[in-house]
Amino acid sequence: MAPAGVTLEERLASIATAILHKVLAAETVGLCRASVAEAPRFPELAASVHRMARERASEAVAELLGVLPESDQLPGFAADRRAATALQFIELIVLPMLMRALFGEDLTALAAEIEPHLARTVVFFLAACRYDGSD
Repeated sequence: MAPAGVTLEERLASIATAILHKVLAAETVGLCRASVAEAPRFPELAASVHRMARERASEAVAELLGVLPESDQLPGFAADRRAATALQFIELIVLPMLMRALFGEDLTALAAEIEPHLARTVVFFLAACRYDGSD
């Protein structure tokens, strides 16, 4: 998935939008619900579904963070922190929307909230990534 946009914020929002549209698809929400419902009987299957979904999204974000121009590199994007940073980004953007979907909120209404959700979340994420821990 190739991010669109000129600024770092636009590229992150672009990749996050694509991820959220996939996550908020009726089939994905249904798979998540089924996986959660069957977790007591098939814990390995539920864990596998969860792990694969997180890894796939995190890898896409980590790849983007790794190819950013020098001017866009932030402390949180350092090679030794990139995977953890990508996972934090996924959790910030996906979990609030996915939880609402799992509890039955209208998927069309949620899709309409993607852009404002990302506008807030990307700004927050980048502010956190600018902190290098040296205070």
